[in-house]
Amino acid sequence: MDHQGTKRFVPVETGAPKYGSDLIAAAIREQGFPYICLNPGASYRHLHDSLVNYLGNENPKIILCMHEEHAIGIAQGWAKITDKPLAAAVHSNVGLMHATMGIFDAWCDRVPVVVIGATGPLDATKRRPWIEWIHCTIDQGGLVRDFTKWDDEPASPEAAVESIRRATMLSTARPSGPTYVNLDVTVQEMELEKVPALHDISRFKAPADPEPPRRDLEEAVEILARAKRPVILCGRTSRSEEGWAERIKLAELIGAKVLTHVKLAASFPTTHPLFIGETGWKLSKNLLKHLMEADAVLSLDWLDLAGTINQVFPAGSPSAPVISVSNDFNIHRGWNMDYQGLPAVDVNIPTVPETAVSRLLETLTLRLPAPKTYERRRIDAEPSRASGDISLMDLAKVFNRVTRDMDVCLTSRPLGWPVNANELEHPHDYLGHNGGGGVGSGPSIGIGAALALRDMKSPRVPIAIVGDGDFTMGNTALWSAASQGIPLLYVISNNNSYFNDEHHQAQVAVQRGRPPENAWVGQRLQDPVPDLLMLAKAQGIDGEGPITDIADLAGALIRGIEKVKAGKPWVIDVRVPPEYCRDPMVELA
Repeated sequence: MDHQGTKRFVPVETGAPKYGSDLIAAAIREQGFPYICLNPGASYRHLHDSLVNYLGNENPKIILCMHEEHAIGIAQGWAKITDKPLAAAVHSNVGLMHATMGIFDAWCDRVPVVVIGATGPLDATKRRPWIEWIHCTIDQGGLVRDFTKWDDEPASPEAAVESIRRATMLSTARPSGPTYVNLDVTVQEMELEKVPALHDISRFKAPADPEPPRRDLEEAVEILARAKRPVILCGRTSRSEEGWAERIKLAELIGAKVLTHVKLAASFPTTHPLFIGETGWKLSKNLLKHLMEADAVLSLDWLDLAGTINQVFPAGSPSAPVISVSNDFNIHRGWNMDYQGLPAVDVNIPTVPETAVSRLLETLTLRLPAPKTYERRRIDAEPSRASGDISLMDLAKVFNRVTRDMDVCLTSRPLGWPVNANELEHPHDYLGHNGGGGVGSGPSIGIGAALALRDMKSPRVPIAIVGDGDFTMGNTALWSAASQGIPLLYVISNNNSYFNDEHHQAQVAVQRGRPPENAWVGQRLQDPVPDLLMLAKAQGIDGEGPITDIADLAGALIRGIEKVKAGKPWVIDVRVPPEYCRDPMVELA
């Protein structure tokens, strides 16, 4: 057969494992991973053989990626939909170094990923000349230890089974995060004398989320039962529909105003009258007013609680009682400051939001009168012009108009996207930021989310709104979507600039009395302007653009959504000016 033709898979027969890598592959299968995302490498050639010729490339099926960072990003996107880890394999030290940005994103995003790595033989007498020396690193896990929950380098196939079981359990337990298991080549190629006896996998489930301490729960109940103007900060939550519904019930029961965070996945309906807005690190005057008037604040694993509270209640000023629900402190480390500032709180409940909300509802429902009924509030902001150049605000408004009555999943939104711009009414409506700020992750996270939605047979249309910098850095991830036939829509908010840095350069110049007009130097993608649609087509995905007129935008979005509904990935290049939206699309009461 021609080397460019489609290869035929030769059927395999699975019997008892014969090699260490067979046993390890079986350990990966027993975790229920439907896929393993990887970029190939010789350090795990034996495991690769076992995945293909022992397991038959089924459960898990290999998703080939063009870069290790894409493999981690797809697994992160999967976890953002399912709350469950996916496996990813990366080659030796060099592949792990490629993957580190993706692992850091997953860590800061608090999502589970099980990373399988490999190394040349630790026994120097068994190393192949040159290559297995440079690909053999003492304490390879040290590369990612500061932003993984756990890592290991097992010394036998049986120990590797336990490592994978522990890695999956720890990755899944909340606060979730990535784990790393490094496999010595010698362990993989080892011939088994016998199949070891192992405990059943059902005995290694992740532990349940902890129950709130009784005294702390009672104190929180008393504060909320008395409160007349409570505010809920809805932070990191699961994708559970039950948890979503209970947060609404609690807000309605106590009459609380609710904030959400632009960096986090949807946690409360933006169409609910009690929702008062999205926020980033800096509170708007309207949100600041609501919080200053509050007589109780309930934080549900809020991102940077100290940063928010200190804006509202500076040290020494009168403060409303603050109830913090979070067990994130369990994974705080000294290497990176992703844990943010130390918040001043009055009640500290060490569990996850879903568990705490359930317990609060059980007690408060008995003490408070039934809540009033709330009507759904629609967000509808029409563009100010029917034609002309497309601003970022225009893109947001037209996108909202086109999708407001559709089931969509926003897998990402670009920097500068206006707050309160989307109607979010389900845990899958918006999946939040990438966590660690790694540019280039948006394309692969979108693929992972779209893959999960496809496997769930969800009617939602996955849409990744990405910046041009994010797209150009991560565009080879699109090949995996084309290869696997994963339907999703990429909308590129293309300002031909690394604008976040251009914005910073202009500010520095103004501060120093220098010309801000030069901020574009070393920032603009011009002369030539990259052909982003051609980059997509090179990966096997078609699209349209550049779209430069508001009059053409809605039609392009509708056509793209229809392509995705028909099962195809699609790309739309939308040209916008270098700018941020500083004002909300809709100012909520």
